[in-house]
Amino acid sequence: MIRSPLITVMSEAVIKASRSLKRDFGEVEALQVSIKGPGNFVSNADRKAETILREALEKARPGYGLVMEESGVVEGTDQSHRWHIDPLDGTTNFLHGIPHFCISVGLERDGQMVAGIIYDPIKDEMFIAEKGKGAFLNNRRVRVAARRELSASVVGCDIPHLGERTQATTLREIATMSARAAGLRSYGAAALDIAYVACGRFDAFFGRGLKSWDMAAGLAILREAGAFASDAEGGADPVAKGHIACGNEALHRELLDVLKTARATQPAA
Repeated sequence: MIRSPLITVMSEAVIKASRSLKRDFGEVEALQVSIKGPGNFVSNADRKAETILREALEKARPGYGLVMEESGVVEGTDQSHRWHIDPLDGTTNFLHGIPHFCISVGLERDGQMVAGIIYDPIKDEMFIAEKGKGAFLNNRRVRVAARRELSASVVGCDIPHLGERTQATTLREIATMSARAAGLRSYGAAALDIAYVACGRFDAFFGRGLKSWDMAAGLAILREAGAFASDAEGGADPVAKGHIACGNEALHRELLDVLKTARATQPAA
C-alpha cells in the first residue's frame, strides 16, 4: 500500500472521522425506528465528521483550500491545492441504519485530482490512490475489470433523489442500460460505487447530479486502476458537468453509446 506523507495525512484524518461516524451509526440504528426519525441526528453526525476531517487536514497542510459538502468552499492561501471532502456519502443509507456508506477525501492540484481515499468504515475497506503510485484496496493492488461487453457486465448507477432535475434523464438511461447489461446495481453511495469500478466489483458506473466531493477521490483512484472516466457525454471534466461514466476502455466506450441512445429518446420540450 502507498505510505507517502500525503497518504498518511489523508488516511489518519479519515480514520479519526470514521470513529465518530461509527459511534453515531450505532445510535442511528436505534433512532431510525422512532416516529420522528433521526434526521437531525444524522445531520449533526455529518457535520461532526466534516469538522474532524477539516481540522486534521488544515493542521497537516495549512493553506490548502477546501470544498466541503456541509460547509461549502474555503479559499486557501495555496492556490494550487484544494481538498474535496464528503464526510458521509450515503446519508440516506446511514439515516435508515443501512451499513453502506463512506468517507471520501480527494486532493486537487492545479485542476487535476492527484490523490484520493474512499473509506467504508463498516467493512473497514480503504481505497487509496496517489498519482503515479497505483490504486489499492487496503494492502492489495487493484485494477479495473477486464470484461469487454456490457452483456456480461454488472453496471453501477446512481439514482437521483425524488424531485432532482436529473431524475427523468437517469430513469431513461437506466431503462436503456437494463436492456444491454447483465445487471444494474444502485447502492446509494456514489463514491463507493466508483471505487467498486476501480477494484473490479462493478464493471462500469454512470451517475448524474453529482458534486465534486462525490467524484474527486474516485477519479484519482480510477485513473490509477487503469479505468477510463469522462462525463456522461464523453467530455473530459466530470466534475464540471456533474455527471460521470467510467469503466475499462471498451466498456466505457459502450457505456457512452448506451447513454447517447437514451438521450436520443428524450421527449421534445
